[in-house]
Amino acid sequence: MPMRLRLAAAAMLPLLALAACGTSGSSAAPDAGPTRTVKHAMGETKVPAAPRRVVVLDTDKLDSMVSLGTAPVGAAQAQQNQKWPAYLGSALSATKAVGTTQAPNLEAIMALKPDLILGSKFRQEAFYDKLSKIAPTVFTEKVGITWKENFLLDAEALGKKDQAAKLLAAYEGRAKEVGAKFTGIKVSIVRFMPTEIRMYGPESFSGIVVGDAGIPRPEVQRLAAQADKRFGKLSQENIAQADGDALFYSAYGEAAAKAQAEVTGGPLWKNLGAVQSGHAHNVDDEVWMTGIGVTAAGRILDDLAKYLTPLA
Repeated sequence: MPMRLRLAAAAMLPLLALAACGTSGSSAAPDAGPTRTVKHAMGETKVPAAPRRVVVLDTDKLDSMVSLGTAPVGAAQAQQNQKWPAYLGSALSATKAVGTTQAPNLEAIMALKPDLILGSKFRQEAFYDKLSKIAPTVFTEKVGITWKENFLLDAEALGKKDQAAKLLAAYEGRAKEVGAKFTGIKVSIVRFMPTEIRMYGPESFSGIVVGDAGIPRPEVQRLAAQADKRFGKLSQENIAQADGDALFYSAYGEAAAKAQAEVTGGPLWKNLGAVQSGHAHNVDDEVWMTGIGVTAAGRILDDLAKYLTPLA
């Protein structure tokens, strides 16, 4: 090669390197083949036809992916250094933590080279633009109350919507079968938090599952739930509002478990009709409260079938 051409080629190398650096961080993941357009809470996004490296930023999406026979390469945690939900078994053994649901770690996400990111507008709206520059990003609108719609949207982004629809149909059919055995039984749902006690209403995740089974709720719990109908707050003094023909209760974390032990060891709790009749049951918080997916919903149905007793 003539000397002038060699010098010109050498001069171009730094420019090419800078151009490459500029494009890698300014756009979503590199073209991996065919794409599909998905409408979601933040607009429309072109996603890979068959995404392989998915990062999820909310707990419901862990359930969604495992339910659909796959697992994310990375996931945000509700709290730092939490373990993955035990009810999902070993499916998440290779999944890397990428910060928390409230503060996802963008560098950790980028390092995993995802080709799809699933999150929720409710929790991560402020991060959407930055996430979209890492990989195609699809957000559901809310958490909990719209869990079925969220499952179908996540599944659409994953290219598995038909499979998700079949799983939901099977769950709803089973819910009716389970609930038919317990007509007239009013079920109470209570959760101990580190600083408060909550009774969960008809539009919480577990409340929706119990409702899908056709099992009614105590009137006071339906009316006491807040405007979004997820939950209302209780004090130890008015714990009687937690009563029902059957009572399911859980605790969120170690501090809440201590508060639960204190309350359930006290006389007001022991005076509840469900407690005295042996129909108060301590259940898995990861399943009843944070699972928010079709597999967790199935586990709730398992608990209903296991613990409820038909009325005489």
